[in-house]
Amino acid sequence: MKILLKKPYIYYVLVVFLIYLAVAFVISGFYNTIPLVIKYASSVNWVELGLSILFSLIIGALVAINAVAVYSAYRQRRACKEAGTVATLGTVGGLVAGICPLCVTGLFPLVLGLFGISFSFATLPLKGLEIQILSILLLSLSLWMMTWRSFTTFK
Repeated sequence: MKILLKKPYIYYVLVVFLIYLAVAFVISGFYNTIPLVIKYASSVNWVELGLSILFSLIIGALVAINAVAVYSAYRQRRACKEAGTVATLGTVGGLVAGICPLCVTGLFPLVLGLFGISFSFATLPLKGLEIQILSILLLSLSLWMMTWRSFTTFK
């Protein structure tokens, strides 16, 4: 993990983080939500919106760290197939929920809409935050798997 703090890798992490946030921003349609949040500021649940944005930033950081860690592990010829799979699941989960799972379309409801199925994360108990929490857990598990294996198997 210390390799991610060295010169070229820290830039890779930053670039992947920014690209992930840009993709999540566009896919989730959060750019349409910003004017509505400003217009209806008195009725916005700021705690849920704040948690959702915080979780999106955490997911973006974990996606970036996982992507660069997988890249570094492949360069060092380490077996990291399982951790890469879990990281992919976490990344897809983060993109499915989008920046704000409740107030925007997101990828999952959009795909279901192609089949005539209407779905909103508002029907879930935590209004979509559980998808983001699951993504954070999967990405953390992937990072743990990658670092644990590198310390136990390859020393």
